[in-house]
Amino acid sequence: MLGHRDVERLEVRLLLEAIYNRYGYDFRKYERDSMERRLSSAAADLGVDNLGELQHLLLHQPEVFERVLDSLTVRVTAMFRDPTFYRALRQLVIPALRTYPQIKIWHAGCASGEEVYATTILLTESGLYERARIYATDVSQVAVAQAREGIYDESTFSSIAANYLASGGEQPLDRYFAHVGGGVAVLPALKKNVHFFQHDLVSDYSPGEMQLIFCRNVLIYFGPELRTRAFSLFAEGLRRGGFLCLGASEALPSDELSHYQDISSSVRIYRRSAA
Repeated sequence: MLGHRDVERLEVRLLLEAIYNRYGYDFRKYERDSMERRLSSAAADLGVDNLGELQHLLLHQPEVFERVLDSLTVRVTAMFRDPTFYRALRQLVIPALRTYPQIKIWHAGCASGEEVYATTILLTESGLYERARIYATDVSQVAVAQAREGIYDESTFSSIAANYLASGGEQPLDRYFAHVGGGVAVLPALKKNVHFFQHDLVSDYSPGEMQLIFCRNVLIYFGPELRTRAFSLFAEGLRRGGFLCLGASEALPSDELSHYQDISSSVRIYRRSAA
């Protein structure tokens, strides 16, 4: 007879299977404990008592699924939240990008877009934004819509400004935003070369050959098989000599290291071998 904990795990497995079969989103090989916490939180937000009830709602009410999908995806992000990383980006990656007449960049798992706009600011200050095309993707349509809108809470602006200066920022940060109501809006000039769209790292193809790929703090929620799939996708989508940027708690697996040069292991920047 199954114990209480075994029943809970069975509910999670059945619910993820139901989501896959009903909507085509495959969370079955995400890190299981993380999925369990997120599903339990979604159930509480919807006022249902257990995952069985949540499964019934998801199967019969697609609008509920859209709400739950947003809670299942990674949304931990902030503009310039790791100044050391952005300083390394300025010093180690920007000089190489200068050698390309056109620059293609992919933000995989862009969440609500803060890191995308940090990149556009950095490229603007480096004189490279006009030759750049940025592809910002996320599995959540809600996240993509928020990122495209580019409006953020004004109360966080002081911490953004401090991180920006620590990252080597060269201009008053205010010049990149307009103050609207209780928030700050990214200026249209920083959006014009950014293409936002929905993309699933689990099942979709790479959007093309890139000189730079960001996938920061997403893979920690993937199980081993999905991480392998993601690294294969990045290898497919990254040009020889291109750069891959991961989160501070992520690293290339040993079987991938032979294809990359470790540019800065402390901030997880790797360069794909030219040969």
